[in-house]
Amino acid sequence: MARILVVGDDAAIRQLLRHLSRTAALLLLAAAGWSEVALSQGASAAQADSVRHSYTAADVEFMSHMISHHAQAIAMSRWAPTHDASPSVRVLAERIINAQQDEIATMQQWLRDRHQPVPEPDPAGVKMMMGGAEHVMLMPGMLTENQMKELDAARGPDFDRLFLSFMIQHHQGAIAMVRQLFASPGAAREDLAFKLASDVNVDQTTEVARMQRMLAAAVTETQTSQ
Repeated sequence: MARILVVGDDAAIRQLLRHLSRTAALLLLAAAGWSEVALSQGASAAQADSVRHSYTAADVEFMSHMISHHAQAIAMSRWAPTHDASPSVRVLAERIINAQQDEIATMQQWLRDRHQPVPEPDPAGVKMMMGGAEHVMLMPGMLTENQMKELDAARGPDFDRLFLSFMIQHHQGAIAMVRQLFASPGAAREDLAFKLASDVNVDQTTEVARMQRMLAAAVTETQTSQ
């Protein structure tokens, strides 16, 4: 039953999941097939649900990097109305924009409250200093510059197919970032960090399942029309 809840389409169920206790959320993640390694830190945190834990460098990195990750998803989604996307893709894109804008604001405030650097949302990637020089790094699942150009050049059904394919890739990267966070020693034990990471996992797992169905339908429609 828990697996169905995680990947279902029902908005009411998704809202319920977002307000679950830490322990209940961990049980759902386990039922959805998470590994013991990914759950090891969260399981210990569940035993002290009422205690406020300190944050770690991994939490800060997750928040900082996910801001850029979300920024690219928003940039992709804003092309839907101008690139002749289908109504269903436009609705999906609007949902992504609304949800991820809110999460960016939450992550920026989380960093600000802890006196950490607060990056601006940059769809190109995360700026890092390496060897004395600044480099822009892509987070897992983020589109390359060429992929973004390819999506921007597409219109109509071609845009729909590319958008869905690329956004599935993008979302799967975000889910991988959550898994990495939960596998980091001591990370995601602070309540807000845990909740935000869990929300990202639930929302994007749900949307991946939806987009896979939409993409399969789009491919079938194209084959039928040929």
